[in-house]
Amino acid sequence: MSYKNSPYDSSSKSTARILRLLYPGIKIKRWLFLGMAGVIICSVGATFYFRRLIDQQFPEFLSNYAEPPMAVIGLIVGLTIILLALAGLYKTFKPLLIGNPAIGEIGYTLYRRLHLQRGPRIVALGGGTGMSVLLSGLKDHTDNLTAIIGVSDDGGSSGRLRRELGVLPPGDFRNCIVAMSDEESLLPELLQYRFTEGEGLKGHSFGNLFLIAMSNVTSSFENALSESSKVLAVRGTILPATTNNLKLSAKMTSGDIIHGESNITQSANVVDTLFIDPPTAEAFQPAVEAIMNADIVVMGPGSLYTSILPNLMVNGIKDAILETKAIKFYVCNVATESGETNGYDVFDHVKALLRHTHPNMIDIVIANDNFQDVGPDFQSESVKIGEKYNIDQVISSGDLIDESHPIRHDSTKLSNFIIDKYGRL
Repeated sequence: MSYKNSPYDSSSKSTARILRLLYPGIKIKRWLFLGMAGVIICSVGATFYFRRLIDQQFPEFLSNYAEPPMAVIGLIVGLTIILLALAGLYKTFKPLLIGNPAIGEIGYTLYRRLHLQRGPRIVALGGGTGMSVLLSGLKDHTDNLTAIIGVSDDGGSSGRLRRELGVLPPGDFRNCIVAMSDEESLLPELLQYRFTEGEGLKGHSFGNLFLIAMSNVTSSFENALSESSKVLAVRGTILPATTNNLKLSAKMTSGDIIHGESNITQSANVVDTLFIDPPTAEAFQPAVEAIMNADIVVMGPGSLYTSILPNLMVNGIKDAILETKAIKFYVCNVATESGETNGYDVFDHVKALLRHTHPNMIDIVIANDNFQDVGPDFQSESVKIGEKYNIDQVISSGDLIDESHPIRHDSTKLSNFIIDKYGRL
């Protein structure tokens, strides 16, 4: 398999942070100067011995009387000073080198950075909570990670900003930035902060407002993503599937036509056919390039009709997935979603995806086989693998569920499963 180094590397930041913490306790200048003095004195002593060899003209009294004792004294004194300096340096560094976890942290950080730089080139497509769960696990396996996010969200804070300012909905991008961030400060938590009061502010996420402000400062939403990723030390790249103002419509199994993503998810019916508007929406070119250069393409997890398919139906995205040499995984949700996939099993999900895109969109379907009782708190049920309906895709299943949240994947289980499966191909 081929790998590509990521342009992003945060090891220098981690190492510098550790050294800044250690440096105030290190008093090494005195020992360095003392050692230099010892070297100089040794050099002078050695010069007396070798002066005749290099034909230097010293005064006669030095040659006759002072040369041998000065040479011996100079060498002895110089070597003594050098040994004292080395002993002082050892005593200074000993607490840092022996039993200090910070040194181990530096080594681990450097090793991890080199390992992650050589990780596979992974492109993940989707949106919503499922995408965030996937990315938070994959960032521990590679720095060469690209998230391609849908832009059809029209609900909540994102929907309000989209309608009022005509911008791309920032919510899913914000969640992915936080999921892929390597920042240990309060910044990721700050981005997720949601205002609970204030006229015009209530309900808005600070991160959404931050991204919109950054897009105005940097002249485009794409630049805002890039600059925000630098601020948050994001491990990888985040891109929109398209920069068009994408809207969704769906024909339900009842025959009703529903417009708008938020209205589709609130429906008591099940989606039959999804439409994007404009149907000629063009893919964001860097997203196409990322897919073409990928080793792994992961579709999902996430809402089938409102997070995954809107990406795959954009002109250019589907074609790139069909043409890429990458292994193409589809991660099926662990639970059904009201208004979208009520009563679906794994093969129902796969059939719907292929019917809206192309029969060759998927190489391997990843499914959970640790079925849990979802319980009355959620309007959903576990997605069983079910009956195979003449579908050629390979099914690979395992325990992928988050035991504490039975309608979600466990990020570590899922990412490990994908990397392990890829490594065995």
